Amino acid sequence: MKWILKFAFVILISYPCTAQKPYHQTLKLMGSRFDVTVIAKDSVQANQFIKQAVNEILRIEKLISSWDENSQTSEINRNAGVKPVKVDKELFELIERAMGISILTDGAFDISYAGMDQIWRFDGSMTSMPADEAIKASVAKVGYKNIVLNKENSTVFLKLNGMKIGFGAIGKGYAADKAKSLLIEKGVSSGIINASGDINTWGYQPNGKEWTVAIVNPLNKSNVFATLPISNGAVVTSGNYEKYVRFNNKLYTHIIDPRTGYPASGIISVSVFAPMAEIADALATSVFVMGKNVGLNRINQLPKIECVIIDDQGDIFTSNNIEIDKL
Repeated sequence: MKWILKFAFVILISYPCTAQKPYHQTLKLMGSRFDVTVIAKDSVQANQFIKQAVNEILRIEKLISSWDENSQTSEINRNAGVKPVKVDKELFELIERAMGISILTDGAFDISYAGMDQIWRFDGSMTSMPADEAIKASVAKVGYKNIVLNKENSTVFLKLNGMKIGFGAIGKGYAADKAKSLLIEKGVSSGIINASGDINTWGYQPNGKEWTVAIVNPLNKSNVFATLPISNGAVVTSGNYEKYVRFNNKLYTHIIDPRTGYPASGIISVSVFAPMAEIADALATSVFVMGKNVGLNRINQLPKIECVIIDDQGDIFTSNNIEIDKL
């Protein structure tokens, strides 16, 4: 359902001579590249902060991973169609919020996408279009309305045998949010968590200026086409221009509509700006699936959330309250 375009954004940082300065580490976490930048007085303090952020991300991964057979998420999936599973309050509330986004987007976002049969392959091995019957069957076990939550007992139940949930479309954003919150609690005044393209910032650069996000042109990734300031918020891009197949002169991309089993079309890039990476992460894919008109209409109804859409003709569209500095 969700593929995040890595390095869709470039953070532009100024390095003045001040008491504090940015320190940066690149790590592999949750199977992806994470870049953690903190403002600190020296490398010893910075390394301590970054280690705390890493431990928090690893904690989140252990909670939500569907690959770890010992995780509560795996326990939910194992008991699909069998019985409810009691989970920690944190996981319950994450699933509850995910279902809220499903309702908001009419199912364009759906964590039960994990039960989808993978009939589309974007590794060059597909030679023909899947049959309509196969596409329809591929989503037979997908549907957030079949996730039953019991708040009083903190249980999660998947109604259908073989149904699964997964957090590929929201997990890295949530982990970035939690790492950011922890660092703020520990006294880090400013920094960036870049979870493989899910960018979360807070505070200001040491020179007092806002962090600046440079958006890369998806049709020419060596060029930046716009910049935007961001001091305390998140930005996530979902893009489809690296993995696709073409049949009968029509492009089919790797971002799949979980309601129909068919790839989304008409858009090549969506960037969502929001207070939290979790919501930006989920909405980036949702807008892609909903399409330009419905997606923009939905974003324009949400407070403190904006987006930039690039369609398959290379035209740029923005939500009502966003201004980009085109280069």
